[in-house]
Amino acid sequence: MVNTIKPIDKLRLGVAVSVAKSITFMVRSLRLGAASVLPGSIARRIEPRLLELLSQQVKKGVILIAGTNGKTTTSLLLCEILERKGYRVAHNSTGANLENGLVTALMESTNSVGSLNVDYAILEVDENIVPKVLAPIKPKVILCLNLFRDQLDRYGEVDTISKRWTKVIATLPEDTVVVSNADDPTLSYLGQQLPQKVAFFGLSEPEKFLEEIPHAQDSIYCPSCGHSLDYEGYYLSHLGDYNCPQCGFTKSQPTLNSSEWPQVLVGLYNKYNTLAAVTAAVELGIDEATIRDTIPTFQPAFGRAEELTIQGKNVRILLSKNPVGTNETIRVVTESQDTTTLLVLNDRIQDGEDVSWIWDVDTEKLVERGGTLVVSGDRVYDMALRLRYSEKTVERNFNLIVEEDLRKAINTALERTPNNETLHILPTYTAMLDVREALTGKKIR
Repeated sequence: MVNTIKPIDKLRLGVAVSVAKSITFMVRSLRLGAASVLPGSIARRIEPRLLELLSQQVKKGVILIAGTNGKTTTSLLLCEILERKGYRVAHNSTGANLENGLVTALMESTNSVGSLNVDYAILEVDENIVPKVLAPIKPKVILCLNLFRDQLDRYGEVDTISKRWTKVIATLPEDTVVVSNADDPTLSYLGQQLPQKVAFFGLSEPEKFLEEIPHAQDSIYCPSCGHSLDYEGYYLSHLGDYNCPQCGFTKSQPTLNSSEWPQVLVGLYNKYNTLAAVTAAVELGIDEATIRDTIPTFQPAFGRAEELTIQGKNVRILLSKNPVGTNETIRVVTESQDTTTLLVLNDRIQDGEDVSWIWDVDTEKLVERGGTLVVSGDRVYDMALRLRYSEKTVERNFNLIVEEDLRKAINTALERTPNNETLHILPTYTAMLDVREALTGKKIR
């Protein structure tokens, strides 16, 4: 339900939006970037309550999507489902998921005086700012995708974040719907503690269990009593089928049968993204036919299993920004028959300046299959060293090519890729932007 905005707030809102739209026009006209953050930053100085004033105009409510991995793909799929049903949707599709980016995305759908005429707003939100934005946004639906270690130099451990999430979500109205990951013990427990309606998503397909325990595990202890969980099997990282032999805590029952639904894109992690979006759509009352019609036509956001044809060869870009995500993209590579992989490691602010996480990645699986591995990026030698250590562990020879210059590294990888194969590129976030610019000539900011 849309709240009435006071006249004085309307005036300040109109001024803030007008200024922001002028800034957006100038930035894009001068080709200085996508203007996905700066307009919101300046507009919030004029009207600090801008996020609240815009959110309360959304007719059917705001859908907030949070988690370490999968936010962009999940939000894009849910957006396409709602649009196929005929709803008007505002969405921070550029991936700018801090407060200024959220405000900028909402202003994109307003008129010149700040009137927002949309049915839903889908906002993917950085997991660390969830407690800050829940009160002003007052979302109708919250999707809790997963919690993994990510950029520890900024965020800390997953237990800290989950406790903050639980505390603030519990204060929201009881008609708020929470969609949470049953396979993640931390988020399953979170959902069990909330007074709101909670719908769970997860896998019920033991045939997809990992053959061995991955290095990148974050939450294998009971979130209720602290005892070690008993796992029947792992799907990825600490996501799996589990129970606590000490206190009886166990995995929540998913709302949908995962085996009955197809998935978007490659990789098991995209099965989770699909189930999260589908579960949310079901809770919003979207019919099954509309959902099933949307999935086969879904196109990925840039860098998320995006496929390109470059110099007559197939290229697939798989964003790899933390241990769990990289292990899953490596799984995609090793399950293919392709023999050339390019890894690009950066340590800029958006990536996280601490790259020690690469030692939690199962790079041994890449080395074990042989083939050609090309490495590049700001921390090219860190990645090369990690691969050499992997070589000692698995005792397998492979062709390692170290190239500091990214464009040369891409050309080398393309040359080494047979015509009938796909070159897989595994970059961190800023590296992915650099790779796409090199491949397509288009810059994304």
